[in-house]
Amino acid sequence: MPYIKRYLDINPLLQKGTVFLFGPRQTGKSTYIQAEVRQAAVKSYSLLDHGLLHQFKADPTRLRQEVEAENWKDALIIIDEVQKCPELLDEVHLMMEQRGLRFLLTGSSARSLKRKGVNLLGGRGRDRSFHPFSWVELKVQSSTNKEAQFDLDRALNHGLVPNHYLDDDPDELLNSYVSRYLSEEISAEGVSRNIPAFSRFLETAAATNSEQVNFTSTASDTGVSRQTVQNYYQILKDTLLGYELPGFTKTQKRKAAASPKFYFFDMGVVRALRRFERVLPGTAEFGRFFEHFLFLELRTWLDYCQPLGSLHYWRSRSGFEVDFILNQKIAIEVKATHQPTKRHLRGLQALQEEGLCSKHILVCQCSEMRKDDGFLIVPWERFLKMLWEGELLNSEAP
Repeated sequence: MPYIKRYLDINPLLQKGTVFLFGPRQTGKSTYIQAEVRQAAVKSYSLLDHGLLHQFKADPTRLRQEVEAENWKDALIIIDEVQKCPELLDEVHLMMEQRGLRFLLTGSSARSLKRKGVNLLGGRGRDRSFHPFSWVELKVQSSTNKEAQFDLDRALNHGLVPNHYLDDDPDELLNSYVSRYLSEEISAEGVSRNIPAFSRFLETAAATNSEQVNFTSTASDTGVSRQTVQNYYQILKDTLLGYELPGFTKTQKRKAAASPKFYFFDMGVVRALRRFERVLPGTAEFGRFFEHFLFLELRTWLDYCQPLGSLHYWRSRSGFEVDFILNQKIAIEVKATHQPTKRHLRGLQALQEEGLCSKHILVCQCSEMRKDDGFLIVPWERFLKMLWEGELLNSEAP
């Protein structure tokens, strides 16, 4: 299978200094580094190599000893899965200061680094997130690689983790991914004493994916305390298996809910956790998965193109809701319908009365883009093209 080029380009950042690149397991970080970064590095270490990991855990200064032996200066070094040996960060920091070395530090979790209170380079390293495939990556590839074409039904059911998306029958891979996460990642995060409870939590969290988080209700369903549920959600966020979407609370005419929503990092993982055979068009679940897909595209775009940007949702206490507010200026409602009507615009209309957003957009499965009383109704692929090509931010408000 030819390499599918990823949208993120961290080489310009690596010219300036050290970069932390974190992303969930199997999203393609190692393949990306091999294809687009490794040639620029003087040395690459993978802590998935248990022999090497054991050596560094026994003596983290070994890294510095090798650097001094080679007399490397102002060069790039890669350390993959750095969270497996957090003590190396002190050595990294020292070599950045003394030798002007730059590092690419990758991993699937920053939680173990934060929990152990290790040196996080004093803010000297830039953070970047790595995601599963995005629409733009597969769309670009489709002209030359027919196996990597983007297909919405496949994305919603397989998810966009590379191995899962490209497999014709990914159910076994998805189930293995979920169980391996439970047995490895969660054990590593120190909650292995109650794996059954965490397993129940995952199923409950998946069932309420894309909804407002209710810690009390989830705790009741899971059979653990509210505080434990809060900790479980934090683990999902720290291991990059999910994202919190905060509420937009700046509205004055209608008071807004502040409780966050939660989205898993991948639709296929949600389907596996919920044990759905398929997500079929025309069903309520299809609409939720469709919204989830658009959320992940927006989240990926922000992390790759505008790391300082923001994403919120808005829900008034009287029940009006808008799915996403991008950079506090662009209101986006997502509906899976092919034939949008006035009722699909109610949330956008209520938010428009506040005068806070410059654009109000309904994204759906219609065939043509049109305007309706100041609202822009856009086919979902046209919307994503506008997003990734910069037109969404730069164009005039409708």
